[in-house]
Amino acid sequence: MRSASFLVAMAVVIGAAVVARAEVTSGPQVGETVGAFTVTKVAGNPDDGFPVGRTGCYRCKTGSKPVVMVFARSADDKLAKLLKKIEEEVEEHQSEKLTSFVNMIGADAESLKKASEEFATKHGITRIAFVVPEHAENGPPDFKIAPDADLTIVCYKGGEVKANHAFAKGGLTDEKITSVVEASCNLVE
Repeated sequence: MRSASFLVAMAVVIGAAVVARAEVTSGPQVGETVGAFTVTKVAGNPDDGFPVGRTGCYRCKTGSKPVVMVFARSADDKLAKLLKKIEEEVEEHQSEKLTSFVNMIGADAESLKKASEEFATKHGITRIAFVVPEHAENGPPDFKIAPDADLTIVCYKGGEVKANHAFAKGGLTDEKITSVVEASCNLVE
């Protein structure tokens, strides 16, 4: 009987660890300010006044607009699903100037640039810009993007963070996608 109780206790601990691993703390938190940082635009949103190949501050370009800023280490089908939903919101809230951009991060900036362009084309994502930060491995140092965060989503308006969602690899579920999309909608309500 004692060993059965031990097994149940271990299952609870392991289950909690899996849940905790799915969500991590990463990036600027609610109430903090999103500062300037340098990126190179590689794909997406041809109407943003920031041409592909340009290096500069995309955060500065968005000014006080409501923004869904994504830092992604993996470009998979779940990311594509999330971005398609965000793209729908960007389209729907044009009058409120809702915008979004994806920072692809990882060890090799040149590979990230090529992969980002291919990902945007493959999934038909056109209203969201894809950029690679100057500090490509983990994004801007003062943003504190966690090394174990596969995906960090920061919703901000006027430079102030209104929502933050971060996930370890495999942590983005359909339910979490809905939460992120709701947070992006709250920026324009």
